[in-house]
Amino acid sequence: MTVQVGGVAIVTGASAGIGAATASELARRGGRVVLAARGAEGLEAQARSIAGDGGEALAIPTDISDREQVEHVVARTRDAFGQVDVLVNNAGIGWTKLLVNSTPDEIRQVVDINLTGAILMTRAVLPGMLERGRGAIVNVSSVCGRVAVEPLYSATKYGIRGFSLSLRRHLAGSGISVSLVSPGNIRTAMTKDIDEPMAEPEVVAKAIASLIERPRREVVVPGKHYAVVWLEQGLPSLADFAYRWRHREGLRAG
Repeated sequence: MTVQVGGVAIVTGASAGIGAATASELARRGGRVVLAARGAEGLEAQARSIAGDGGEALAIPTDISDREQVEHVVARTRDAFGQVDVLVNNAGIGWTKLLVNSTPDEIRQVVDINLTGAILMTRAVLPGMLERGRGAIVNVSSVCGRVAVEPLYSATKYGIRGFSLSLRRHLAGSGISVSLVSPGNIRTAMTKDIDEPMAEPEVVAKAIASLIERPRREVVVPGKHYAVVWLEQGLPSLADFAYRWRHREGLRAG
């Protein structure tokens, strides 16, 4: 059983980047979207933009690492629209600081936002989806969840991938689909310091919309990044060498 994009969708991390593009894409296809993120100003701007294009959007400032705020955004969505048909777990923060220089509070924050928050959001919407016997969950990971790059960030993205794939098996036959999208470098604020050609967030947004209607286990976006995924899995020793060569100047803790 598939879910139509035109249902009620919660999109986390929706104040900018992939989340904002996804909310706009789902609204353009007739969906009623709830935008959740920590930045209230950005959320309201995105909601106004969607409304200006004729869509229906509700902005709810939310820190998904906080259980009470997670339950609040789901309850507000049900009050406004009756149910939750789609959850897009997109919220996340990047991390490049060496682990040895990361404080315990910083480590906890990255894990809570990138991994625990998605689990809490999923737990909050599942009862309603199970009761209706339908729903769609799309988790946004990263190529860094397939290719080990940065210990803390990759750990959270590998975690999202493991959570998504195992949840998909756990919910098989329930009418609820679980799909994973793993973007490579996309032109967002998170990659502003990277000087290389990148796809725009709308590419990922379209992939997410497609996964809602035609669920798949996992897609890598853009497709060119399948090559580095294959290298990591097929020739890990060569991948180790390539990483050491590319990052040789940044491996010193000093």
